[in-house]
Amino acid sequence: MCGNQIRTILLTGGIGSGKSAVAGILRSKGIPVYDCDASAKNVYERNPGVVARLESLLGVSLRNSDGSFCRKALADIIFKDSASLSAVESVVHPAVLEDFMRWRSSQNAPVVAIESAIAKEKPLFQGLWDAVVVVTAPLEQRLERVMARDGMKSEDVIARIKAQNTSVLGADAVINNDCGMAALEERTLLALKILNIQ
Repeated sequence: MCGNQIRTILLTGGIGSGKSAVAGILRSKGIPVYDCDASAKNVYERNPGVVARLESLLGVSLRNSDGSFCRKALADIIFKDSASLSAVESVVHPAVLEDFMRWRSSQNAPVVAIESAIAKEKPLFQGLWDAVVVVTAPLEQRLERVMARDGMKSEDVIARIKAQNTSVLGADAVINNDCGMAALEERTLLALKILNIQ
């Protein structure tokens, strides 16, 4: 355990691997899942000071013509420049961590999961979980999924894939998402069995 009564699973994997599909299966089995990406987006939306701080750090505007936060402008910068990515993470990650800790303490469940593509590699998040589940998928399927979902060009998807370190090293269970939903649910349940959950 990690110093609390709630067992925590890190659900991770690269863009287009299908983490969200697995997260949906976990939720259907009664395991609450915290979505780090959604939390980060909420940080930008509900805290204008964060956006202003990022603009100051990066030296660029991150707003649409109506003054709202432009997520695409930020994504275009951080997936092409590791220094800018580090600067953004130094602002956003502590806010996400604080939000997760508050969320987890409010859960009435023996097991929860935190869904994140990058937490496994970030020192700030170490010690949060008891087990790591990595979702993988063939590159072609990942490309197809992200291009269909986000309307991105293949070269932009590949750049994002390269920017993420999604090694299965240190995983307690690996779910290969190269299948349909029925098989994915079976594989997810097997992963939970490996972790002595359910």
